[in-house]
Amino acid sequence: MDAVETAPLVAGFMLFPDQTHLDLAGPWEVLTRLPNCLCLLIAAGPVPVESAGCGLTLFPTATYDVCPPLDLLCVPGGPGHLAAMEDEALLGFLRRRAPECRYVTSVCTGALVLAAAGLLSGYRATTHWLSLERLARFGVEPVADRRVVIDRDRITGSGVTAGIDFGLSLAALLRGDEVARRISLQLEYQPEPPFGGGHPSSADPALVEAIRADAAPYLAAMKEIDARASLRLASG
Repeated sequence: MDAVETAPLVAGFMLFPDQTHLDLAGPWEVLTRLPNCLCLLIAAGPVPVESAGCGLTLFPTATYDVCPPLDLLCVPGGPGHLAAMEDEALLGFLRRRAPECRYVTSVCTGALVLAAAGLLSGYRATTHWLSLERLARFGVEPVADRRVVIDRDRITGSGVTAGIDFGLSLAALLRGDEVARRISLQLEYQPEPPFGGGHPSSADPALVEAIRADAAPYLAAMKEIDARASLRLASG
């Protein structure tokens, strides 16, 4: 590899309460294997941050106030993305740091946090299937049935498990296909899901509707947060 491909990189992963751990862990595992790449966990302050449901706690390695220049920003999703969409300190950090980054990215509903910050307006993007239609409210073109969407300097991954696909796609952009293939093999990334139907396009329609019904309170909260966030964005 030449000097350009191994130039130092700094990747910042945002931490906030109740995010889905796998949204972060998948791409983190890939990017920490890149040559000469420093990965940081960024939070509001130097205190532990608990992931959603599983009780797993992560410790930030940088804060909004103490963080080096970044080449890459990544926002994971999870139930906590709703509060994150109204967290002005977090949104302000994203807005300030995005212009310096080569890529501004997200996994799952992290895309809605970027959208609430005004950082996906005019871009094509994806997110978890339950939230895909929400993107349009923020001036984003939703892309269905794609695990990873690359639109200029914005890269978004769909729901949860797509974080590894997202990470490998990003690795190829940053360090080349050969490095990405090597990491893919190191991770033995050859999915053989024991059950089909991991996406609404291939799942039993009755199961899709059952999941939507179970998520009704969550979906209602999404509508309320989206309305407030889009209004704030429109008013500047």
